[in-house]
Amino acid sequence: MTRWLLILLCLLPGALSAAPEAPAWSDLGEAQRALLAPLAEQWDALPAERRQRLLRGVARWQSMSPEQRQRARQRLRDWQRLTPEQRQRARQRFRAFLELPPEQRRRARERYRQFRQLPPERRKALRQRWRDLPAERRARILRRLHRDRPARTHGRD
Repeated sequence: MTRWLLILLCLLPGALSAAPEAPAWSDLGEAQRALLAPLAEQWDALPAERRQRLLRGVARWQSMSPEQRQRARQRLRDWQRLTPEQRQRARQRFRAFLELPPEQRRRARERYRQFRQLPPERRKALRQRWRDLPAERRARILRRLHRDRPARTHGRD
């Protein structure tokens, strides 16, 4: 019996991963429709998973303060100004950050918070100091940081 169940599950890969239902455009609330207006014509044709993801974004947006919304708008404008190569590097850095152990992520966030609290001229000077280092010196520093970082296994032993 178990063998038949396994065979059936292999033959029907979508059976267990069915996409969650997402509401039709006409079922959305007025505030949701206002935020999603650019997608009105195509909403009902979008995959349910994408509609769910968009609705989660709308809920997150609605829960933000005006200051948070302004910051989000600015970040989106900054992202749109990046070249494809810059976006790819940013994604790679983010993935590398996520691979850090929780304690190192916490320390990195704290260091970044401290950096952001510095006066703009001091931040600019530190950035310039980093850029002025010879490429080999920067590479050695980065190698040392990566070498000192403990490996994460996630059960891949």
